[in-house]
Amino acid sequence: MRRFARFYGAHPLHLLAVLFSFALAGYAVMVVGPQNLWNPDVWWKSIAVWFLGAVIAHDLVLFPLYALADRSLRSGLDAMRGRRRPRPRAVPALNYIRVPALASGLTLLLFLPGILEQGADAYLAATGLTQEPYLDRWLLLSAAFFALSTLAYATRLALSRNDSGAVSRP
Repeated sequence: MRRFARFYGAHPLHLLAVLFSFALAGYAVMVVGPQNLWNPDVWWKSIAVWFLGAVIAHDLVLFPLYALADRSLRSGLDAMRGRRRPRPRAVPALNYIRVPALASGLTLLLFLPGILEQGADAYLAATGLTQEPYLDRWLLLSAAFFALSTLAYATRLALSRNDSGAVSRP
């Protein structure tokens, strides 16, 4: 097992998950049909073009950006921690910022066409509503994500203080 992990660079379950992902993607292409992934009339409206564009945009633009943001967040938290007195059992805040930021970013991708009012005429004709509330709803949802994360962090911090107090008492 160690030889495999040293050769491959990860646990064998990682390779199994990657192979399963490729098999699932291949099955999806088989079900949809490869001919339906390409629009011969308007090439930029093809599913294949948008998929490849998303892969390139993620790997070359988005991943470096959120890696930089994560590194900045980590160094900022380390700098703040350096100025304060160390606690006996500190609860790291990093994941309590990462998770709501990720959820907010993913919901932004989901609501972005509505926020930018793309297809406003078709949306109005189909629903009888405007797309104006999308930005407000996304902001409220993001605020709820961060509020829940703050509440979870405060709860975890309070529980860790109680645990450290119980351990130190004879």
